[in-house]
Amino acid sequence: MDERERKGRAPGRGRQDGVRRQRPDRYAQRPAGGSHPPRRQRPMRRSSRARRRRRNTVIRWMIFFILILAAVGGFLIWQRYGASNEKADLEQYYELDSEDEIAVVINNEVIREHDGTEASSEETEVPPAGKTYDGQYYIEYSVVRNKINKRFYWDPNENVLLYTLPDGNVTVEVGSNEYTDVNEQKSADYTILKTEGRTAYIALPFIQQYTNMEYEVYDEPTRAVITSEWGEIQTAEIRRDTQVRYRGGVKSPILTEIAKNDKVTVLEDENDWMKVGTSDGFIGYVKTSTLRNIAPETTSREFEEPVYSNISKGYTINMAWHNVSNGDANNYVLETIAGTKGLTTIAPTWYNLADTDGNISSLADSDYVNYAHQSNLEVWAVLRDFHGGINSYEETYEVLSYTSKRTRVINQVIASAIETGVDGINLDFELISTECGEHYIQFVRELSVRCRQNGLVLSIDNYVPQPYNAHYDIEEQGVVADYVVIMGYDEHTDGSYEAGSVASIGYLENGISDALESVSADKLIAGVPFFTRLWFETPKTEEELAEEEGTEAASYPNKVTSTAYSMDAAAAVVDAAGADLQWDEETKQNYAQWEADGGTYKIWLEDAQSLEEKLKVISANNLAGVAEWSLGMENSGVWDLILQYVN
Repeated sequence: MDERERKGRAPGRGRQDGVRRQRPDRYAQRPAGGSHPPRRQRPMRRSSRARRRRRNTVIRWMIFFILILAAVGGFLIWQRYGASNEKADLEQYYELDSEDEIAVVINNEVIREHDGTEASSEETEVPPAGKTYDGQYYIEYSVVRNKINKRFYWDPNENVLLYTLPDGNVTVEVGSNEYTDVNEQKSADYTILKTEGRTAYIALPFIQQYTNMEYEVYDEPTRAVITSEWGEIQTAEIRRDTQVRYRGGVKSPILTEIAKNDKVTVLEDENDWMKVGTSDGFIGYVKTSTLRNIAPETTSREFEEPVYSNISKGYTINMAWHNVSNGDANNYVLETIAGTKGLTTIAPTWYNLADTDGNISSLADSDYVNYAHQSNLEVWAVLRDFHGGINSYEETYEVLSYTSKRTRVINQVIASAIETGVDGINLDFELISTECGEHYIQFVRELSVRCRQNGLVLSIDNYVPQPYNAHYDIEEQGVVADYVVIMGYDEHTDGSYEAGSVASIGYLENGISDALESVSADKLIAGVPFFTRLWFETPKTEEELAEEEGTEAASYPNKVTSTAYSMDAAAAVVDAAGADLQWDEETKQNYAQWEADGGTYKIWLEDAQSLEEKLKVISANNLAGVAEWSLGMENSGVWDLILQYVN
């Protein structure tokens, strides 16, 4: 047997008689009852494979569609929540319209249109905040005044720039590099002042010369970054390279890129985003997570601020205004002050603006001053912008908005004061419009210089502080003047639409509290009234209401009139009416009302009892003193009362 046969793989194996055996078909049907399963038919196998193919095809398509949906969803999510790489238009961000304009950033605030600049009455557009001329950088005047240093003053009528120092003005003419610093002639290596129409631009280095400020100028776009406020700020370091965006959110345009370890000023916390200011003048938002070491930091700069020396009398002031309406009234000064006690100062209403050229009318009298001095009283002559030759907001503006006219007023007042021997000037301007505010406070500065040079006390009368009279700037008054007086009366005046107290305790308390936010107590004098108003109310007729429709008066149902009375005369009116007085805890005054003459009379009395409540408030706040309007209207007993609290 050969090898193949031994292994059972001989070619002829399975044959008989040379005939090949037929291999049994394993798929053939086996006999019933056999031990093997029946044969499966080929068509069944093909059907199973088809089903698997179809199933796999469906699965593949499902996976494909899922991937498509995932891609679309991912794109939409990215589109909504993914970070944008859009760059902000910086020319638009800084609102730059021409090549000679520069952006201005002051104390981490981008100065935009209407933020600090103002159009003059002859201009229709707000001027740019900053410009370049011959390679020098300039800031528009109203931006300087409102945002950097309010002591700069531009007179567009006479084309002069002023800066008032304790001893006099710094004066600059348009287009010049020379200027006068009080009495010294100086020059700069650049043109200090440029103008376009009535709009003035001041050179940045000249502003810095008189201001505690620092600045840097950057390019692309050109911008001046100014710091003029010092003290505590919040700073932080950048944790990693990031973007500053225009708004909080990853879709907001990018203003600038900042690098790891850069320092920013933190301005506002908006949870996931922080509003920050960069050192090069971008104000925008970064993710809070990109900041570290957020902490307060105190900033400062060495600068010698001008010192405005003041006169302090060293005693508590007890000043009474003396309403002098004609020359004959001066002759009765001794009779007027005879019944007073503890009075330190008398303020006669002597000077008034006579016309819009800056001339004054005067009732000043040397004998009056001598009599007052013999009675140990100082005389602070009053200068007013009403009850004289002019009597309107427009006329006062016409005087104060011209440097030459202000100078004329001051020269005449100072000359008269020196001639008559008065001790001080009491300024009582009550017709100052918002537009006139900057001119008025410049007048105050200039008057303070002349008073200081001549040893005259300067006191300034004011309404109690309210938003509508903020342009009187009592903070600046408190620096340049010797005393600031708030008139704690006229809460309700002859022009009021409803009856009310002349001076409720709350009116005085709030006035003192608000004034003390701007003026130190040792300079603040509180004015109190010696007069009372008697009010008469009648219901308005249908015709009167119809005439007032659309006006503020229409919201008041009663027509009111009033008459001012002295303390004694008011008490006599109440007695004659047989009315009962009741103490009003809210106003801290005695109140009475009665029906007569077809209407209702109402009165809130100023008497010793109400005056004492006011004196308590003045004493509790340690003010510089008290002032009374006006001599001759008081009850004789009030002087002993005032002595208890003032001296």
